[in-house]
Amino acid sequence: MDKQPAQQLYQQIKDDIRNNLLPIGETLKQEALSQRYQVSRIPVRDVLQRLKNEGWLCPCGKRGVMIPPLSAQEAEDLYMMRMYLEPLLLGHAIAKINHQVIGQAKDILSQMEDLSRTDISQIGELNWQFHACLYRAAQRPTLFNTIANLHQQCARYIGYHTLTLAYHHNSHAEHLAIIEAAQDKQVTRAKNLLKAHISDAGELLVEHLNQHLKF
Repeated sequence: MDKQPAQQLYQQIKDDIRNNLLPIGETLKQEALSQRYQVSRIPVRDVLQRLKNEGWLCPCGKRGVMIPPLSAQEAEDLYMMRMYLEPLLLGHAIAKINHQVIGQAKDILSQMEDLSRTDISQIGELNWQFHACLYRAAQRPTLFNTIANLHQQCARYIGYHTLTLAYHHNSHAEHLAIIEAAQDKQVTRAKNLLKAHISDAGELLVEHLNQHLKF
């Protein structure tokens, strides 16, 4: 399988995990997945390993993997880590954020606004692109990569914010406020806005999960 179909398989399985189309808490069998997606077992094996490395899957048994149940505690931990690490990185980035970065961030927000709320995977990807284009300016790859991994793990929960909790409009307004503060080089304000943005979204999500998860 060449690179493009392999990437397509990766994206399809990830989308199916996000949309709860694959069993949660059960071993994912490579043979069944190869039949489902009409590919050989080798690319399925490679994609499962990639998703495991990114936190979408966890070990099950001796060699298998499974989709871990959604967890309010996991969501809370992820958002707490983001709440402290991302403002730290943004603080390092602001002095280096130029008009080109601001323009790129605004373009990404415009793309997000044009999407339907049902385009969960696209919204999630663009949300990360927005944050990433600001954070890269810091030129702190270790911290950046740690935050990128946290966003990967949070991606399983993006559908709740977009569909169930209807947080998309609030998120857009908060993103614009962060851009404005960064453009004006208001470091403390930008960091506080980002921290509140992450904290509010996390609290809303955790409250919902505590009320509705049955695992």
